[in-house]
Amino acid sequence: MKKRSDYIDWDTYFLAMIEINAMRSKDPNTQVGAVIVNDLNQIVSTGYNGLPRGLSDDDFSWSREGEWQNTKYPYVVHAELNAILSSSSNLRGTILYTSQFPCYDCSKNIVQAGIVKIIYSDNKYQGTIENEVSLKILKSANIELEFKKPVKVTIEKE
Repeated sequence: MKKRSDYIDWDTYFLAMIEINAMRSKDPNTQVGAVIVNDLNQIVSTGYNGLPRGLSDDDFSWSREGEWQNTKYPYVVHAELNAILSSSSNLRGTILYTSQFPCYDCSKNIVQAGIVKIIYSDNKYQGTIENEVSLKILKSANIELEFKKPVKVTIEKE
């Protein structure tokens, strides 16, 4: 008997994982997931966008508009940074899979962490000044960037 031929490749596996991680986000507008893997295709960390540990999701606004301090923006930790901060491993030489192209703040942290490649499945801010800054940071640090189509994951809850 031959081995199965319809198994998924590593990229598809990790792209599905970032979608599952994004499902953990409580943000009603934007759900982002991230997975960091080493050269052996082992997951070394995961993350999703949400509030810092210990903060109640019910005590903070998830609004995108209004006075800055009354929106989600000053409080939410992005998926990429959550994955970096949640790792107990050295991240030098790793690959970051993310469902959204990283912002400039996350890009600085990606460079500092030693991540060498980013595979992303969306870039909804492409063409903005902020996105151009992210690109400049990542390209200047010789981070390899690769777009892969998102993987659709459906989970039925009981």
